[in-house]
Amino acid sequence: MTEKRTAIVTGGARGIGAAVALRLASAGRRVAVIDLREDDTADVVASIRATGGEAIGIGADVSASADVAAAVERVGEQLGAPTILVNNAGILRDNLLFKMTEDDWDAVMDVHLRGAFLMSRAVQAHQVQAGWGRILNLSSTSALGNRGQANYSAAKAGLQGFTKTLAIELGRFGVTANAIAPGFVQTAMTRATAERLGMTFEDFLAEVAKDIPVGRTGLPEDIAAAAAFFTGDEAAFVSGQVLYVAGGPTD
Repeated sequence: MTEKRTAIVTGGARGIGAAVALRLASAGRRVAVIDLREDDTADVVASIRATGGEAIGIGADVSASADVAAAVERVGEQLGAPTILVNNAGILRDNLLFKMTEDDWDAVMDVHLRGAFLMSRAVQAHQVQAGWGRILNLSSTSALGNRGQANYSAAKAGLQGFTKTLAIELGRFGVTANAIAPGFVQTAMTRATAERLGMTFEDFLAEVAKDIPVGRTGLPEDIAAAAAFFTGDEAAFVSGQVLYVAGGPTD
């Protein structure tokens, strides 16, 4: 039987984060669902509890050190010391470089990179004490470059370097660090992109799928399946890796 461990999933109220939270709960993990507004986590928490799992929802800004410290402390008090961390929280502020503002740049860097740093620094103390831990960072195929996403691409590429450094520093303490780089996944975020383009979501998905070797776009559950492996006991000898979950090879 899988040992009862406590996991934190940031950005866990919807999309990929929600799917990961539900998948980890199904594997017997106690799950803390963190998102900017605690009320937004209610549906995911209720779904986990409805199937007999243990979960709490916490509202926190992962880019604010005081919020992070308070959130991790609360997780420890209510669910037990967290030894699994999934850094999924993220935002988009897309624009071409000449139109991108400093606020657009800073906001994306703060949530993706500063947020992952603050959360990882806080949780690793519990992992090191336990002699076991899993850190999983959500990167993206945009790390390879994507028009209109200079900020997002840089942040997602930065997460890959951050992941590899964590693997080097924390491996001796029984802690692994890996990253998943999703391709196109059906979420509220990609639905909003279709709306900006003036397309129905169905037409948008069909158009995108033409360039994906497996012939379909991704689902949050596809990413959650990979997350379940990386955060499990069987991944003890896998660290510092970036897995592209994109329906085909990437450059």
